[in-house]
Amino acid sequence: MSSLLDIAPVIPVVVIDDPETAVPLARALVAGGLPAIEVTLRTAAALDAIARIAAEVPEAVVGAGTVRTPADVAASVAAGSAFLVSPGTTPKLLDALATGGVPFLPGAATASEVMALAERGVTEMKFFPAEAAGGLPYLKALGGPLPQIRFCPTGGIRLATAPDYLALPNVGCVGGTWLTPADALATGDYARIEKLATEAAALRR
Repeated sequence: MSSLLDIAPVIPVVVIDDPETAVPLARALVAGGLPAIEVTLRTAAALDAIARIAAEVPEAVVGAGTVRTPADVAASVAAGSAFLVSPGTTPKLLDALATGGVPFLPGAATASEVMALAERGVTEMKFFPAEAAGGLPYLKALGGPLPQIRFCPTGGIRLATAPDYLALPNVGCVGGTWLTPADALATGDYARIEKLATEAAALRR
């Protein structure tokens, strides 16, 4: 796989309550031009959803988000995750991510956290929670002393603000929850999800 940050301008961050929605949801996102999909481990259905997408939507690059423990790493990889994303990073979690066998984006929100990850050889990471942690000005400032680090900022980003993030040289892509509205999932409105994905895919620099 090429860098996770270069697959598409936006990685949809999705919360799946019903595993039956996983495959049609993934197909809609892929059809709209967003093949990298982060399924958060916030629901009991998440691992089943990842397994279904991995098995039935080969064009998708499905990963697990909200990875918090070594057990999450093992379970996510076993389910078929092609990448892992964490909201933050601890030494124990980083050890598990580094030996998980798939690409990962560890979470960081401060210069010290970014530098600690860089010391371990990590050059691509998630900036979370993006808007709450300082947003565009903060990321721009980090680019001065740490130009070798690239980010996927996630948290509070919308279609209207994504282009400003993508314009920063140290941002490869953004994570977004706006692509899969809860009401669209609840009603099976996958055409709407595909339309939102198409709009987001067009943001490529």
